[in-house]
Amino acid sequence: MESSDPPSAKRFICIHGHFYQPPRENPWLETVETQDSATPYHDWDERVTAECYAPNGAARIVNKQNRIIRILNNYGRISFNFGPTLLSWLEVNAGRVYRMILEADATSQERFGGHGSAMAQVYNHVIMPLASTRDRITQIRWGIADFEYRFKRRPEGMWLPETAVDTESLELLAAEGMKFVLLAPHQCARIRSLKGGDGVQLSFESLDHPEEQGWIETPDASVDTTRPYRVRLKDNRSVAVFFYDGPRSRAIAFESLLDSGENFVRRLMEGFSENSDRAQLVHVATDGETYGHHHRYGDMALAWALKRIEDQRDAQLINYGQFLEKFPPEYEAQIVENTSWSCAHGIERWRSNCGCNSGHTGWNQAWRAPLRVALDGLQDNLAPMVMARGAALFHDLDSTRNAYIEVILDREKTEQFLASHATHELSHPERVAALQLMELERNAMLMYTSCGWFFDEISGIETVQVIAYAGRVLHLAAQLFGENGVVLEGKFIAALGLARSNISSEGDGARIYEQQVRTERVNLEQVAAHYAISSVFTNYGVNTEMFSFSIRRLAYELVNSGRGRLVMGRASIRSNLTEEQETLAFGVLHFGDQNITAAVSRYGESPSAEAVAAYDEFVRDAKEAIGRMDFPAAIRAFDRYFPAPVYTIRSLFRDEQRRIVDQILKPTLSEIEANLASIYESQASLLHFLSQAGLPRSEALIVAATFAIDAGLRRALASEPIDALLARTYLKLAETDQVPLNTPRLGYIADQKMKGAMVALQVEIVDQVVQFSTLDDALLVARTLTELPFELNLWQAQNIWYDVWGRGPYLAVPEPEAWSKGFKDLGQLLRFSVEDLVMDE
Repeated sequence: MESSDPPSAKRFICIHGHFYQPPRENPWLETVETQDSATPYHDWDERVTAECYAPNGAARIVNKQNRIIRILNNYGRISFNFGPTLLSWLEVNAGRVYRMILEADATSQERFGGHGSAMAQVYNHVIMPLASTRDRITQIRWGIADFEYRFKRRPEGMWLPETAVDTESLELLAAEGMKFVLLAPHQCARIRSLKGGDGVQLSFESLDHPEEQGWIETPDASVDTTRPYRVRLKDNRSVAVFFYDGPRSRAIAFESLLDSGENFVRRLMEGFSENSDRAQLVHVATDGETYGHHHRYGDMALAWALKRIEDQRDAQLINYGQFLEKFPPEYEAQIVENTSWSCAHGIERWRSNCGCNSGHTGWNQAWRAPLRVALDGLQDNLAPMVMARGAALFHDLDSTRNAYIEVILDREKTEQFLASHATHELSHPERVAALQLMELERNAMLMYTSCGWFFDEISGIETVQVIAYAGRVLHLAAQLFGENGVVLEGKFIAALGLARSNISSEGDGARIYEQQVRTERVNLEQVAAHYAISSVFTNYGVNTEMFSFSIRRLAYELVNSGRGRLVMGRASIRSNLTEEQETLAFGVLHFGDQNITAAVSRYGESPSAEAVAAYDEFVRDAKEAIGRMDFPAAIRAFDRYFPAPVYTIRSLFRDEQRRIVDQILKPTLSEIEANLASIYESQASLLHFLSQAGLPRSEALIVAATFAIDAGLRRALASEPIDALLARTYLKLAETDQVPLNTPRLGYIADQKMKGAMVALQVEIVDQVVQFSTLDDALLVARTLTELPFELNLWQAQNIWYDVWGRGPYLAVPEPEAWSKGFKDLGQLLRFSVEDLVMDE
């Protein structure tokens, strides 16, 4: 008898996105510094968020006129995992996006029978089969703890980085209660039915000799991916495995399938067999960045596909947890050990020159093996020292390390953490040592982040990042273990010397370490120097949070003398991670522009009378010298009191260095800008003539015109209110004189301008104090931006408009009809088809 169920009752689709960025924080400052390769964004996390993570939280569905008719949170309809280190960055730096992700998991539980779509991930994306058992356990437990902290529930499944797998990793996941994982189809070795000849489900206990019973080999990724499988493990445990559809996943990632949402849906639907009456799951897995970062507008193709599947009802969207509950595995599988989804040679990409690379012709990856050897050697040499020191401080080092995720997630829990795990009440030096030991352990895992080996060149930012984590480990080892720790650095550098760069100027890993990692090392004195120099240009309060440090100002004086300035003071510097603390005296001499010199000296928490007298003498001598503009005498006062080294503007941490340099350069650049504008204005008629006559134009004139027009447009866009007439004038000049525009920079300024106007409007809506002037300002900005001859990313402004529109009737508006009409006009300018809009469920 044929089933009366509609086809969709047994046809299910699941799209999984693995959203991940490697940790990029400076290991000493715990903040991501400027990455020029991500321009015009501050860093790659910010750029990929703008191109992918944010758009997928509010993806556009458009009509044939390319106007928005719906905004969809894609995360709520797909399966996804976000790396914990990425989520920690999003929480601080992209709060709206972070909330979208969490809200999507909550709504997905309502949509998918109580099963959330978010999966956990091992903590910092290490290749599990290459990690020690100890590290694997911590990676899994930290990943689960991070997930529970954010999503407020227990994860059902866990993503294995690069889907790199072996049986031990699955056993450890099962021991921690994980129900399922995703793997590539070629990672299945063989399968067999869990049902006996009479169709009765067999228990695992009945399969006493699994190697002797009915296995079917699945070579060349031939496993049926439309069903789940059970992998039997020791201690009567098991874990379900979903082998994703390889060809369709590759088409999404590498074959431009996302160019058409219609083709995307068709290709997914073709994955169902017409000859099967059982439940089928067509599911794909790719890097989440495929949807927007790797493929522009991929987020929109995904949104369109998800809504089309929902609306057509030929199949149902589902996530893995719900499918597993509805349709438990009827087959078991065995995996191919030590394999992954991104290396044809198993897991060799992360330890050898296997041939897998990103495509740089003529390069090799022979550096991969010595890099791993260097890190493994460092870890092995540290192990006995760590164990011995840990035994003196903690009841159980491994349990303490596994619990340290509580502190990583909330530094306010440090006291509770130490009270629970220390063998006795710790003195302050012991507290510092205990926290340093935990930070050493954390960084010793971060240095194995998989991206360090994935790409082609050892001097790439991802590889330098893992070497920097090793540098932090060595710095902490020197503090904890003295000379024994210092010796390890020499051994590590020697091992890195065998890792040759493909770029001759970079040399090898040892040179990269010396030039790019050791120079980043930070101690409390350097933080004090940074604070002192920065204070010349920034007004700090008594208490200041600076990166991962807290600073309490104890004394501060600033003396001006002509263009020169003298700063003197004392401050208590404390690490928020390790609780190291020191009181330091500082002095700064600023002679104008970039000419700045600073020095730092230990002062002490309870200084002696001699120390106080020496500092007071320095303050008196330096002030007197500056007062009579005797700068050599001021320098001598510095030399008498402060020991080496001397700090300069180059000693500042990168972002602050650039901010201050920009501040110093601003008058000079303004003068240059004015001069170039003057040249352009005086020669504009000549340039017009040459352009219109098609005659060669002087390069000098083009430079002046480009600079003047760009500056004029920036000025017009930044004006309050926006200067539409000035913008229009410069756009016409650019067109007439064939002057190229700096579209990335101008686009970024325009996007922020529109966002600012919408935020102001949103605040008034929330507070119910709406004014027509604010709406008029937003309309003026929107109308002006429509005249720009390049595409804008108005994502944030559009989201705000959509949120406000969804609130329904407008309250506290003097003329509701007129205001509503203006708001609709604003929506049209922001590319909405207002009459066709639908709110997402």
